[in-house]
Amino acid sequence: MMLDRNLKILLVSSEVAPFAKTGGLADVAGSLPKALTAMGNDTRIVLPRYRGVGDFPTVTDFPVKIGNRIETCVVRESTIEAKLEEGGTKPVPVYFIDNYHYFDREGIYCHHDDAERYAFFCQAVLEMIKQINFRPNVIHCNDWQSGLIPFLLKEKLATDQFYQGIATVFTIHNLMYQGNFPKDCLEYFNVGNEYFQPESLEFYGQLSFMKGGLVYADVINTVSKRYAQEIQTPEFGHGFEGLLRKRSQDLHGIVNGINYHEFNPKTDPRIFRPYDSSSVQDKYENKFGLQREMDLPVKNVPVIGLISRLVDQKGLDLIEVAFDWLMQQELQFVVLGSGDKYYEEKLARMRERYPHKMGLYLGFNGILAQRIYAGSDMFLMPSKFEPCGLGQLISLRYGTIPVVRATGGLADTIVDYNANTDSGNGFSFEPYDSKVMLETISRALQVYNREPEKWRRLVVNAMEQDFSWNRSGAEYLELFDLAISKHTKSFQIA
Repeated sequence: MMLDRNLKILLVSSEVAPFAKTGGLADVAGSLPKALTAMGNDTRIVLPRYRGVGDFPTVTDFPVKIGNRIETCVVRESTIEAKLEEGGTKPVPVYFIDNYHYFDREGIYCHHDDAERYAFFCQAVLEMIKQINFRPNVIHCNDWQSGLIPFLLKEKLATDQFYQGIATVFTIHNLMYQGNFPKDCLEYFNVGNEYFQPESLEFYGQLSFMKGGLVYADVINTVSKRYAQEIQTPEFGHGFEGLLRKRSQDLHGIVNGINYHEFNPKTDPRIFRPYDSSSVQDKYENKFGLQREMDLPVKNVPVIGLISRLVDQKGLDLIEVAFDWLMQQELQFVVLGSGDKYYEEKLARMRERYPHKMGLYLGFNGILAQRIYAGSDMFLMPSKFEPCGLGQLISLRYGTIPVVRATGGLADTIVDYNANTDSGNGFSFEPYDSKVMLETISRALQVYNREPEKWRRLVVNAMEQDFSWNRSGAEYLELFDLAISKHTKSFQIA
């Protein structure tokens, strides 16, 4: 049940678009607060100020104790704009935790002292809200970098009246990344070894930031209902499946949304020709423009797009096995991504073998990504696992039909097309098998080539689905309500 009052919400994330981004977490952290603000909530965001982030005005500064040392935190502030349904915009405050020693360096992650960096971040966030006198109803922590905030609130700051009554929600975006470090890193929080035990922060002999969120947050969620079920199994739980089953009553799944103002084929300035569900024929101009840009023959053949991190998780080994068969079909294949050198080199060799059937861009190119979403006919996502996935949601918005493996958020968002009932919004398969993937692609090609009117209706249906943050934001408000109620009850019992 929704609260009948507006909430004060602090979203904590290690990356937030447009300020710092390595993946989908940044998109979520930059979009969800806009939706929550547009719904009337006082929503604010906090992240580290990495190198390259603007030199925004200073709000306050204060000392943070890290073990035996004192480090200074400088808090800076900027805003992003939430678009309101009634027109106009409203600013969403964004705070930056600034410390030259920890954050002024190349790259966001994978530094030798990441435990110390994010220990500083967690403690600085909690001191910041006191310094600026912003006492949220709920702190929304995202992934391991903010996982020890719920722990600090319940164990270290429990007697401080300012922090009493602040509920916590911990969101798992990808359980594979856990923030596990040597036991000695516990000293950064100035707490005793009594917390280094299986019921608390210890995880197979290490201190786990992820476990801090899983054990101490009032409510846990992840980014799809299917993934919330999957991570309670040994195959997807990465060692946490027992703990997650134990907390299954507190574990929820909410599919991410996308920003429908940014991802709108009718107004997107990055694509070759605007269109909507009433003018899907104009999508062909985007195909032809994409073909020209990727040095492919300009003709009306089905184009399959792939935009991905080039890593094992994304099912690239299935594509590798199936690639020669794909290239024998009357189609074109366009790939944008970067990642493991093995896959980058493999794709480059594939492109050399089939230069008139495959387009390849290794790296990140935001404009080209939009042109692939708009210009492709199908969008391939054969992932081994996919907590939520944003690519299939963006492709639906642009009328590009997803072909996906039914796992995690892909299973929650893509309904397999049924030619008999003319229902569904994409094509999906379950076994992780290249032959089954090819059979699914073949089904999609048959509808495209032989039943153009059915394909047109499928495209229109895809474009008219609602995966905006408006829907997901409302679900998050219900989740925050649940966390506040649970926290209030546990506080009263204590």
